[in-house]
Amino acid sequence: MASEDTANTDFTAESDPFELFQKWLKEAKDHEINDPNAVSVATVDEDGLPNVRMVLLKDVDTRGFVFYTNFESQKGRELLGQPKAAMCFHWKSLRRQVRLRGPVEVVSDEEADAYFASRPRGSRIGAWASKQSRPLESRFALEKAVAQYTARYGVGEVPRPSHWSGFRIKPVSIEFWRDAKFRLHDRIEFRREGTEGDWHKVRMYP
Repeated sequence: MASEDTANTDFTAESDPFELFQKWLKEAKDHEINDPNAVSVATVDEDGLPNVRMVLLKDVDTRGFVFYTNFESQKGRELLGQPKAAMCFHWKSLRRQVRLRGPVEVVSDEEADAYFASRPRGSRIGAWASKQSRPLESRFALEKAVAQYTARYGVGEVPRPSHWSGFRIKPVSIEFWRDAKFRLHDRIEFRREGTEGDWHKVRMYP
């Protein structure tokens, strides 16, 4: 559980949502037992039907929030077809939540290559072996594919598949929520017109 001093900090005085998020993420890394960078990502399919799943945030700066996936997966196809998304972080140990949404762009090849190279070798092999989100006839079929790609890339580096890269959500709104007694929570939202606009802060009813 967060310290009393941390819990009583007046985060509503902050003027930069990215700086505030970095502070909260750092505190989450100090308190969450597992995966403080875990976040739900919501997308929509071609019919407008939403999907949501958990991913891991891999980078964040003033450009936006980055995660990686297979472009041929369900979320990959949906984001390429409808390049807009929403995220929700929930840090139970801190009783905090951050929500954001905005348009999506594909990260540069240089960014994707650098992150892919930083992954464990087994994860890089897995990116080749897994036909993410598609039917799998048996566990053995997956293990066979892993063995085949392990043999194929037995020596040297494992290259990044062309169908594997990252998405960056460029938020036009970011909301920070903190639990308070009697459900009188603290809640502020930063909004801007377009991804290059100036941020405006609004305090919200809980």
